[in-house]
Amino acid sequence: QVQLVESGGGLVQPGGSLRLSCAASGFTLDYYTIGWFRQAPGKEREGLSCISSSDDITYYADSVKGRFTISRDIAKNTVYLQMNSLKPEDTAVYYCAADPLTTIETMCRMPGYPFDSWGQGTQVTVSS
Repeated sequence: QVQLVESGGGLVQPGGSLRLSCAASGFTLDYYTIGWFRQAPGKEREGLSCISSSDDITYYADSVKGRFTISRDIAKNTVYLQMNSLKPEDTAVYYCAADPLTTIETMCRMPGYPFDSWGQGTQVTVSS
């Protein structure tokens, strides 16, 4: 069964850090473009960061550039999102998605597209 599971969310103070994990089962993430997205209450889903399948080229939205880092651990079949300097406006449910055919630009700029696999999401709350 193809499945993505996010973890690592929680409550953090402004300026703090979290590392989210997106673990895959049933398929090998190495052959997929992977993206991280978020959706806050009342807002549309936003593409944050994506990593390509073949050569780990990365893409970041302006809202997170310089603060978030995406990476892939092939041995663990997991993609991470390291989030630093968190702000209250980063509060949202964070999702990962995987697709074998899309580019990183398309994935991150089309967060509403029905990509091949989506995780269930993990809540991130940034508050003092």
